[in-house]
Amino acid sequence: MKLLVCVNQTPETTTTPSFNADNTKFNTAGVNYIMNPYDEWYALVRALELKEAAGGTVTIINVGPATNDTVIRKGLAIGADDAVRINSTPTSAMAVAKQVAEYAKAQSYDIVFLGKESIDYNGAEVGAMLAEYLDMPFVSFGTKLEMNGNTATINRDIEGGEEVVEVATPFVLSAAKGLAEQRIPNMRGIMMAKRKPLNVVEPIAFDDPVAIVQYSMPSAKSAVKMVDPEDMEELVRLLHEEAKII
Repeated sequence: MKLLVCVNQTPETTTTPSFNADNTKFNTAGVNYIMNPYDEWYALVRALELKEAAGGTVTIINVGPATNDTVIRKGLAIGADDAVRINSTPTSAMAVAKQVAEYAKAQSYDIVFLGKESIDYNGAEVGAMLAEYLDMPFVSFGTKLEMNGNTATINRDIEGGEEVVEVATPFVLSAAKGLAEQRIPNMRGIMMAKRKPLNVVEPIAFDDPVAIVQYSMPSAKSAVKMVDPEDMEELVRLLHEEAKII
């Protein structure tokens, strides 16, 4: 099988976000970056498992500047065969999807994997846009994937439960928790990653219709209110009048 895994660089999970003076750009000073966990732990590892079971190749692809190469090399160390970096600073989910699709169209991939969302924006938009650009079926929030020839049986999270679907290759799948188990690159993988190909591709021209106007922090959480366990009337009043959940 010929498999493509989209990987994204995101701030470390312990990062406290901040913005510039006019709140139009994320402040990158002192920020450590990692591979988006949904891409690394679930999408990439499940692709590698399929390759190990049935043969084929796993390519990882990233849209970003040269500073992303460290994260890309980690994917190669985990086991990907090669990597592609589209040399463009992402401006929106649509721009990322368009750049990946233009590269992937000519490559005839059987499955295109990506994490269900990135942990910085949590938009969960790229997968559906990418599938549309590639004219492929899209299955979101996959938690289990089994292949029988060219047919995949996929369990996916839905509101209040789980859905099981079947789809023939080629298709796009966004990976959620449960699709695979995290792998830690070993020393041999790290050394081999230095010799694996990382192909840098220039982006296509794209008139992005989306522009970030401003960032803002969410409102601070209110302090916890303690209620006497014997005073159920007060608890009900607070839930009804202040929390407005009953």
